[in-house]
Amino acid sequence: MRRLLYDARVALESPSRTPRMAVVVGRLLGIAFLLCFGTGLYSHFIQHPADGMFFPNQPYWIYQLNQGIHVTTGIVCIPLILAKLWTVYPNLFGYPAIKDKLAILERGSIAIFIGASIVQLVIGLLNTYQSLVAPFYFLQVHYGLSFVIIGSLAIHIAVKLPIISRYWRKPADGHDGELEAYESLPVTEPAPTAFQGITGRVMSYIDGAPTAPSKVSRRGFLGALGATSAAAVVLTVGQTFEPLAATNAFGPREKGTGPQGVPINRTSKQAKVTDSAMDPNWALAVRNGDQEVSVSRADLAAMQQYDVQLPIACVEGWSQMASWRGVRLSELMAAVGITAANSVRIQSLEEKGAYRETTMDANFVQDPTTLVALQLNGEDLDLEHGYPARIIAPGRPGVLQTKWLATLEVI
Repeated sequence: MRRLLYDARVALESPSRTPRMAVVVGRLLGIAFLLCFGTGLYSHFIQHPADGMFFPNQPYWIYQLNQGIHVTTGIVCIPLILAKLWTVYPNLFGYPAIKDKLAILERGSIAIFIGASIVQLVIGLLNTYQSLVAPFYFLQVHYGLSFVIIGSLAIHIAVKLPIISRYWRKPADGHDGELEAYESLPVTEPAPTAFQGITGRVMSYIDGAPTAPSKVSRRGFLGALGATSAAAVVLTVGQTFEPLAATNAFGPREKGTGPQGVPINRTSKQAKVTDSAMDPNWALAVRNGDQEVSVSRADLAAMQQYDVQLPIACVEGWSQMASWRGVRLSELMAAVGITAANSVRIQSLEEKGAYRETTMDANFVQDPTTLVALQLNGEDLDLEHGYPARIIAPGRPGVLQTKWLATLEVI
């Protein structure tokens, strides 16, 4: 068995499978995962803040940038993790499989990391395309798995730190550790040649002469990895980054599509608000304790109107800049005596849904670009964009830009 495993490892030797290459790819993968983790935490907590958390309302594009980075780096992680596995998987044929207690920690951490990462990337990608059908709440699972991934990655890095330190930079002698990646057979047992054992049996013969299987060069491997990663970015980031909108071949949303030229995620039919939103007697309730003001759409239209340019930036990574017109939320709250900083609870006409009720902190409420919007791109709001009125504010995810407003309540 030891001979067979050794032959298998020799057969898989390649200039692209060295400790140095594993460190280089691992470094890129680590950066991508940390970016995903950090931006993911920001996205999670702005939707579900813990006590005392503060989120900036400016610059207006902060969430647009955050989520664009999150989804794009998540997509890039796919070729990177495949490349990392390519460089190290011959180590699976090591003998014995578990040499000591440290090896248990090493293999256990990498098994958890790879397993959790694959699940995380798959469900994240499916959710981006709104194609995830699963018996669990995506947000909670995605959030929990992120800590499993980062924790197992930290353990694996700690275990492999001696090798990482040694090959963090290219050795001065140019030796990338090809021979050190594989243990040798005892001196008393001659090592097999390149054409013996399993290796010899899988050789192809041309004119009766054995020919070694082709090897992937370092340059070719890195070139393929770079091209694949670049393609993943260029062909999807256009859903967020306007200059590359024309190259958005695989992103789930195309700029300029949808009602009034802006994409949507949740429709009025899905939200079951068609009748209540189109009710001619609709009125927005603005509350402050026992005080309440009922404001019709005509009343809102009669107030001072303001124009702002703000994006809809969704958790799936897409965003779309648009022109909005409506009443400043701060001025509307003044109608119930609120002139100082206060948070506001916002409720939609939706009867069910994770985001039918949201909370807006005082800095967003007082921002002059936060509107109770009545128009989009020069036209009255389409029903799918929140008619008769919706919230639009800087620096917030699309799920918090509440459509089909019902009540505004001072907290």
